[in-house]
Amino acid sequence: MSDGDIFVGEVIGTAILILFGAGVCAAVTLRHSKARASGWIVIAFGWGFGVLAGAYTAAPLSGGHLNPAVTLGIAVDTGEWGKVWVYLLGQMVGSMLGAVLAYLVYLAQFQANVRGEGAAEGTADDPTATLGIFSTIPEIRNPVANLITEIIATIALVLPVLAFGLTEDLGESGITVLIVSLLVVGIGLSLGGPTGYAINPARDLGPRIVHTFLPIPNKGTSDWGYAWIPVAGPLVGGALAGLLYNAAF
Repeated sequence: MSDGDIFVGEVIGTAILILFGAGVCAAVTLRHSKARASGWIVIAFGWGFGVLAGAYTAAPLSGGHLNPAVTLGIAVDTGEWGKVWVYLLGQMVGSMLGAVLAYLVYLAQFQANVRGEGAAEGTADDPTATLGIFSTIPEIRNPVANLITEIIATIALVLPVLAFGLTEDLGESGITVLIVSLLVVGIGLSLGGPTGYAINPARDLGPRIVHTFLPIPNKGTSDWGYAWIPVAGPLVGGALAGLLYNAAF
């Protein structure tokens, strides 16, 4: 695969991933959405379908990593680092593009997202605190615990992704992407409660940057003090998964 193909594939695939993922979070969160308050299961499946659509679309061009932790895990396992920067650049550009597209889909809802009576700006009761649509927010803010959660959840993603490559029939049939999508749903349902399961540095960082600059009324903080955890945790988890896979298989 050429650098150009990898870049284009990762931009398109990651943009689709974030469009679906931020889109389902907007659907569940924003006050004038038909899917308002439909719950965590809907969010988990929305992100899973985002992986399904994005990875299948990107696969012919780039292999459909869509996640720096996956790219890092593969590089640690194989020792091939030459194209890592192309993957990371495409993933970051795609994640920001996808966040902007999700914002445009729900533009009217964002503009109508007026704070309710008695709700303080930026609190959990404030419907205009929109960061959770774009990036992750821990349920209990404990940096050590949050970091451990992200590391373990990312290992639970990247290690199986690497192991799926051992089963030749899965790759030939094209069903690997479907299985990975279901894996992401499972991680969301089982491991997503503490931090919102970033498990993908680009998925969190790119939309957080976009949230900082979008003209969302009363949007609240972008919480840059927490932003290092959903970047560092998945990167550490991805590297550990690559090392574990290399040692065990």
